Amino acid sequence: MFKKVTQSIAKQMDPKGEVIPVYSILDQEHFRLFCLVRRKGKTMFCPTPGYRRTEYSLYDVLLHEDDKVSAGALIPTEDVQDSSQVVFTHHVDGRVEGKLHLPVNSANTEVHGSTHWSKEGSIKLEKKYIPVAKFESLKTERKINMNHSFIEQLKKRQQNLYVVYESVEASEETSYEETNRTEGSFMAQLYAKFSTKGTRDCKQSITIPKGCIIAFRPMQLTIQDGSWGIYHFPEDNIQTFASDGFSCGKSEALEKEVKAKYQIFSKLSVDLCVIFLKSIKAVMRNRNLFQELTQKMEAVLDEPDNCDLKTESPDLKDLLYSLQDSPKGLLLKLAEAINYTLYALDELTEDQLLLLLESLEEKIVTQQLRLVKSILEHSIENTKGCFSVDASLLSFSQEKELKITTVMLEMSGVKIQKNGSAECELEAFSSLAALYASLYVLDLLNTLD
Repeated sequence: MFKKVTQSIAKQMDPKGEVIPVYSILDQEHFRLFCLVRRKGKTMFCPTPGYRRTEYSLYDVLLHEDDKVSAGALIPTEDVQDSSQVVFTHHVDGRVEGKLHLPVNSANTEVHGSTHWSKEGSIKLEKKYIPVAKFESLKTERKINMNHSFIEQLKKRQQNLYVVYESVEASEETSYEETNRTEGSFMAQLYAKFSTKGTRDCKQSITIPKGCIIAFRPMQLTIQDGSWGIYHFPEDNIQTFASDGFSCGKSEALEKEVKAKYQIFSKLSVDLCVIFLKSIKAVMRNRNLFQELTQKMEAVLDEPDNCDLKTESPDLKDLLYSLQDSPKGLLLKLAEAINYTLYALDELTEDQLLLLLESLEEKIVTQQLRLVKSILEHSIENTKGCFSVDASLLSFSQEKELKITTVMLEMSGVKIQKNGSAECELEAFSSLAALYASLYVLDLLNTLD
């Protein structure tokens, strides 16, 4: 729920994707000003990548002026400046709408939210930043401690490092409540079948404490022989890429990316396919298992020689045990493929995950994959969002199977009729790409099973 709130705020504040939402309330302390973060790999379905916490701030890895002892001092308050007022009003009545106002001379932000799922809340925020001039001054005064263990490990692995220079935080404690109620019985039946909740009608609430970081903006650091600087331009032109929308060649690039990521899965034995598929289905049903597997795979990719792959979960035990016994080269490739799968699944809604599980049981994933691929091949800009696909791809043996597919697509921004006519939202590519990657891996493992 915290992720939903922060994503909504970040998107309305900056549709271009430079303001990054904090996904976990437990990690928010690690995204404050001057905190050092690492970037997750970007994908076709998530062109603006997320960032991972570290345990350090920039001041933790700087030398004192005598260049001998690393600094652990608190961040000077004079380094932090308030930005202009941001007032965000969020109202949903069947569809999401938003307004953003930017008056001046204040740092208070107010966010209101309501949805047709009875999602309500009012969040007052404060936007703070570090002037770039402060970084320019600091880099001439203080060098990086190249003997710091964290810096040594990053240098050895040639990993990029980023520093938070802008943050959005709650200026007072706020409660946010969401009530979900299904109209009709279709999704309610799936929740009773696959979800540990056992019902579609549920109420969730979260208390966001004062000072909690909601979103942030990072800049990349450059380090050489103790000297450091700020890379002022987004790496790989992320801003332009994120706002491209549908463009020619994207579907081919996505297909190439997905095949490359999952090539290692095609080499698994039948027994391993069963184990992998079982674990993936388990994390689709249980968010706690999802987080546990994500943390395990990130640990493998960070330190394959020292990662702990033990678990108390029966649903993950066989998978992690098989990874533990794998040679290092194979382990890294498998962990990267699993991590890519988790990225894709995380871009889908909870309801879509349930529909995917039902699709597996109904054995219609292969046909859905072909349908989504066909949709991705169309350019929305050239067709004003309207197009047609081969109607045979919507020819399912049961009406229920068609309903599962059309509802799942609609959640990704595509409304499609039984005759093949379709209408696609302008910003649907990322969600459709994530759906394509998810269907691809489920189809691959299920076919090899």
